[in-house]
Amino acid sequence: QVQLVESGGGLVQAGGSLRLNCVVSEDASVTKPIAWYRWFRQQPGKEREGVATINRGGTTTYADSVQGRFTISRDSAKNTVYLQMNALEPEDTALYYCNVVYFEGATYWGQGTQVTVSS
Repeated sequence: QVQLVESGGGLVQAGGSLRLNCVVSEDASVTKPIAWYRWFRQQPGKEREGVATINRGGTTTYADSVQGRFTISRDSAKNTVYLQMNALEPEDTALYYCNVVYFEGATYWGQGTQVTVSS
């Protein structure tokens, strides 16, 4: 089993910055590596959508809405994935979720951390 715990959310003003953190914990039953680390978000009244991904090799992708403002990164030593969010806009207000996908296909989700951006 795998457990993901997000942190770093909060209330910020438009134009501000915030860094989200996701710590990935694995038990002894996990034998396969993680293929992709991903951040999703769910805005009020909308469905969950992808925000950013980083794969095992370090290649990143971003949704058009956050391109140039958000940066996803990893710290392998700490088994942690980050989402640095700059130039935040009210439209970025959402519950942000961390997700990992293993090479064998298993996927796990965190509980989410709330980001609220005031205008």
